[in-house]
Amino acid sequence: MTIQVTYRRTSRMSMRIVKNGDVHVSAPVGMPKREVERFVEEHRDWISKAREKTLQNQQRRAAFYGQLPLQTRAQADDALRRLTTLIEPMVERHSEEMGVRPSLVRYKAMISRWGVCNVKDRSICFSAYLLLLPEWCVEHVVVHELCHLLEPSHNARFHSLMDKYFPRWKDARRETRRICKMEEKR
Repeated sequence: MTIQVTYRRTSRMSMRIVKNGDVHVSAPVGMPKREVERFVEEHRDWISKAREKTLQNQQRRAAFYGQLPLQTRAQADDALRRLTTLIEPMVERHSEEMGVRPSLVRYKAMISRWGVCNVKDRSICFSAYLLLLPEWCVEHVVVHELCHLLEPSHNARFHSLMDKYFPRWKDARRETRRICKMEEKR
């Protein structure tokens, strides 16, 4: 376990566990090293529990995404075929309704995002792992990314567009999060 200390303009110390299990401590500028060491030592139990929880979360996350095998060329080709069959009609239908057209639609095995819209070149990239979600949750992601072609940020106008073009978007987002959490706990 590595402990990384960063001195900042803050009034108190804090710490967090990062994905690889290391401990990151933020301390006020000028705080003596021995006080930081004492702080870490006083929180050894918390660190141990938090590191274990982080490891478990990563294992559950890996198990969730592992449901879609993409190791071989045949698996990747099959996923691409299924994605295209599922998503292209949604893009067509909603593009027409919204009066927008992406310049390019791509697919990638992204685990940090369900979709990404590049507003500069008007391209959209969808995660292959959308195949792990129900169709209506996938449709929410499609509409979300298309709305970014009309409004780049997640401001009130963006949410208004989501309300207009996919009124159940909050339910779909909630269901997607529930599925990911539920699958992670298996």
